[in-house]
Amino acid sequence: MERNCSLSDISDGRFYELNDMVKAGCDDCKGCSACCQGMGSSLVLDPLDIYRLSENLNCRFEDLLVDKIELNLVDSVILPNLRMTGEEERCVFLNQEGRCSIHTFRPGFCRIFPLGRYYDEESFKYILQVNECSKPNKTKVKVSKWIDTPDLKKNQEFVNQWHYFLKEVQAAMMKAENEVVRKKISMYVLQLFYVTAFLKERDFYEQFEERLAVAKREIKAVF
Repeated sequence: MERNCSLSDISDGRFYELNDMVKAGCDDCKGCSACCQGMGSSLVLDPLDIYRLSENLNCRFEDLLVDKIELNLVDSVILPNLRMTGEEERCVFLNQEGRCSIHTFRPGFCRIFPLGRYYDEESFKYILQVNECSKPNKTKVKVSKWIDTPDLKKNQEFVNQWHYFLKEVQAAMMKAENEVVRKKISMYVLQLFYVTAFLKERDFYEQFEERLAVAKREIKAVF
């Protein structure tokens, strides 16, 4: 989900790389779970997020839809997001102690927070969103350590590919003749990258690139 705002309004004005130090350390969020509440449908999940959830919770995409995730339109594309529950709109994975119950396999959005991504010229850099985390006295930590993701270089390439593929999908939907065709495109993406499970026996990123190549050919053939 993109935000239409000025960088100066939301960041410290710097771009960060993996080896940079950023003031994001929050003492393991002790006593605070503010960023896990009241997020509405903004915690959009990518295919890797769903793969991690399905693998670690030993369930299918359809099972997650029962009470863990929901579907919403994101820039005209149907995508899943984490579900918020109760009057306080707490993340469904937040336990009674206010701790994340899926921390080891949490989604990418949660891993980088309060960092964000700034996309430009077919790539992205990290920014520090200065108004998002209310925890005081944050400390400096290396960006790569903060994100805490295996195969981080592969992960960055995946994130970039997924972002710009969704751009292509949105462009194709703009060219579509009617709502029926637009819905067909969106459901195709949902089925290929989310509903159809990625094999645990194979590398996720290799499978993703195979599906991405197929999807690009299919969309290009139509438009």
